[in-house]
Order: sequence, then C-alpha cells, then structure tokens
Amino acid sequence: MTTVVTAASGQLGRLTVEALLARGVPAADIVATSRDPRRIADLADRGVTVRRADFADPASLPAAFEGVDKLLLVSTTTPSERVANHRRAVDAAVAAGASLVAYTSMLRADTAGTILSATHHATEQYLRERVPTVLLRNGWYLENYTVQLPQVRAAGALAGAAGRGRISAATRADYADAAAVALSTDGHAGQVYELGGDETFTLDELAAVIAAVTGEPIAYRDLAPEVFAKVLVEAGVPAELAEVLVDADLAAARGQMFTDSGDLRRLIGRPATTPAEAVAAALA
Repeated sequence: MTTVVTAASGQLGRLTVEALLARGVPAADIVATSRDPRRIADLADRGVTVRRADFADPASLPAAFEGVDKLLLVSTTTPSERVANHRRAVDAAVAAGASLVAYTSMLRADTAGTILSATHHATEQYLRERVPTVLLRNGWYLENYTVQLPQVRAAGALAGAAGRGRISAATRADYADAAAVALSTDGHAGQVYELGGDETFTLDELAAVIAAVTGEPIAYRDLAPEVFAKVLVEAGVPAELAEVLVDADLAAARGQMFTDSGDLRRLIGRPATTPAEAVAAALA
C-alpha cells in the first residue's frame, strides 16, 4: 500500500512524512514528492521514494503518482493558482488509481467566507465528485504568530485586526500528525475534520501569553483592517499575502477561526500544543 505525500519539501508535507514514519509506516511504502526532489534527497537516504511533482506541469504527475493508494494533497500556496493546481493533481491521482485523497483544507472552509476558504471549498467540492476523500480542515498555525516574535518583542505589541474573536490554532506538527493518522488507519473516508487546538485564544490573550513567557510587557494592538494591511506591507509582507492575513483576522472576529470539535485531539490521541508551549519552543 503506497502513500504519496505532496509538497514534502515544505514544512507541513515534510512533517507528515516524519509523522508517518514515527507511526510505523515503512519507508518503502511512502512516496514523497516535490517540485525539486533535491530538497528531499535525505528522505531517499532513509528509504522513502522521492519523485518530482509540479502541479503546474501536468506531464510530471503520472509518474509522480504511479502506484498510489492514498494521497495527501497538501494545499498549494498562491490562492489565485490553487484551484487549477489542485484539479490537475486530483485528476492525476484518480487516473493513477488512488483509493483515498486526504486534503489539507481550512477550518470552516464551507462557511468562513474568506479568500482562502473559497479556494479550499472549491477543491473540496471537486474532490468529493471524483474520489473517496477525507477533509483535514486545519485551523490557523501557531507558527503564524511565533514567527513574529522578534518584531512583537521589539515593538512591545502584537498587531492584528481580529478584535475579540477566538482562534483555535495548533502547530504544523500537530496537523501533520493528524494527517498521518488519517492516512495510516482505516475509517476516515468521507470524514470532515475541523481541526484546531484545545486552548483557544483571542489575540489579546495571546499577547498576554507572550508577555508571560518572555517576561516582557506585550500588548495587543487591534487595528482597522486597512491600517493592519499597511503595517504588514511595510514589514515586507507581499501585498497579496497581506490581504489574505487581514481577511483571516476579520474571519476570526466573526468567529470563523474557532472550533470546539475536539477532532484534532481525538485523531492524534494527545492534547494539541498550547500557545505557551509554542512560544517557549520558538524562543528556545
């Protein structure tokens, strides 16, 4: 039984390969793909099959997915290119005989009404029409905040536009572990998992966590959407990504970045990483 993991040179894909191995899936049963296989050559040294797959190059996909039984389709990065890329990957997986596709979607993809959720929901619908599917609707990454720690500490403030909206976030490793469970155990076809951390937070509460862990005064600065977008762009964030991040904060303010489903904890069989743990790990 062959499990193919796309985007294995990216953070989530790579972590999923590691989680599959940790859960006892033989390396010989795993195929890791990347647009540049040289970036995952070390996986080949450990017995994992490494292949090239570029969703923008359909000719690369039949060989990449050859022999696939289960596929983890890790969502691509650029929203404007996402749906077309995903459709090409899905078509190739179906043609190769995949019996299950697990897709890394977004929390509340069918109702969030965001730039990101629209592309994820379109992919979900395309998948459901073609192949047995498990939808891994990942909440926000805690790393989206911990990566900002140098700037947050320098400014003494965490900026955002989420108001008092609660956010259910976990680490990439948590979500990768959930994907590994869905791929390596039975009974997940047709399931929709709303995945998020056990310890939810507002950005004001997250700022307090950062303050407690660092021992430094950190406040939350709630900004108007246009002001937050300007702050992001001035910090070097590309304009398209800044629009997505502001849009996500506005979704959080509407309650669309929150879940109390408990799906993540049940899938991985342990508590999800807490914000305090993620901040401490990032500082270390």
